[in-house]
Amino acid sequence: MSSPLPRILVVDDEEAILETMTFTFQDEYEVFTSQDAREALSILDANAPIAAVLTDQRMPNMSGVEFVSEVWKRHPATVRMILTGFSDMDAIIEAINDGHVYAYITKPWEPEQLKQVMKQAVEHHKLTVENERLLGGLRRANAYLEAVMDRLDTGAMAVDSAGVIQAANRPVREYLALEGELRGRPLKDVLAGHGLDAVAEAASKAVGEEGTSFDEVEVSLGERAHRLRISIQNLPGESGDSLGRVIQIREISHEPLQRRFHELLGRVVEAVDELRPTLVEARDEIRRLGDSVQTSRIASPGMGELAERVSRTLTAMQNWLDVDDAIAREDFPDAQLLQDRMRISMTRWPLPNEIPNRVRELARRVEEYYESGENRKQHTL
Repeated sequence: MSSPLPRILVVDDEEAILETMTFTFQDEYEVFTSQDAREALSILDANAPIAAVLTDQRMPNMSGVEFVSEVWKRHPATVRMILTGFSDMDAIIEAINDGHVYAYITKPWEPEQLKQVMKQAVEHHKLTVENERLLGGLRRANAYLEAVMDRLDTGAMAVDSAGVIQAANRPVREYLALEGELRGRPLKDVLAGHGLDAVAEAASKAVGEEGTSFDEVEVSLGERAHRLRISIQNLPGESGDSLGRVIQIREISHEPLQRRFHELLGRVVEAVDELRPTLVEARDEIRRLGDSVQTSRIASPGMGELAERVSRTLTAMQNWLDVDDAIAREDFPDAQLLQDRMRISMTRWPLPNEIPNRVRELARRVEEYYESGENRKQHTL
């Protein structure tokens, strides 16, 4: 199937000229004509995209300059040309300024020259549309890339060889409490203006270094104080020269708390004999650890994840203790409720493949009681 012919629009109040133009262009283009500029605008709107318009300057109701100015507002990609006489040069200057005219053709014209100008105009439109398509694709790709970068838990900035910020994602703004547009501003000035001297010093250490440099700094932002791990890596260009640096910032205030959290989980899992004293002690320490997370007021992904894991772990531990108490102290506790609480605790425990042995035994006791209705009233943990 052949490609459709490019569309052009010719506007002139003389019917004979329109007939001539149609005959001249009909083999290479789909030609629309109009004797009225207002009608021509309607034709343009209804049949867009039209590659080029050619209009006479002197027409009733609306001049050629006024017409191409309106075309530029409605369909800026459509190439605009004017037919005029030498006496209309002032109008041509106005058209170039107001209507962004691509070319003007003086009367009388040479048919072959007119064909060549139209060919160039249509090709210009084709290139303009293709450039817009490529730019649109690039803008969409950048939007997707920025959306992905903004959802990382690591802050990232790209700085050129002159130390000017070229890109920055949302996490780096949040970690450093930076506001406004960062692109195009010197990194040193941005950090100094926010009292982030420690971060600036860490970033400056990478200048001239090969590979990746790491540093950890304490940062105070208002009433919040947190610890950041900063890594800086040179950004090489295609020819091997340095384009600048990539600075990554990760909030690590949660790491000591997270290590303590895992130590407490390990203590529960590794308990050999009676579990209850270890479980109670670990529960109380994890509860205090959770309070430390909450009072830190650090809104980082790492801290948020730790808070969630602490909450789920406390739910599991408390359910185990409550179920063990119920089955040891009550003659006929609600068997379905005990089963439900054990099921919930198993889904909340953060180490599903490392369930303490006494907890597994408690689950079996609950299942036996549910099936038989017989309760030995003994602690299992």
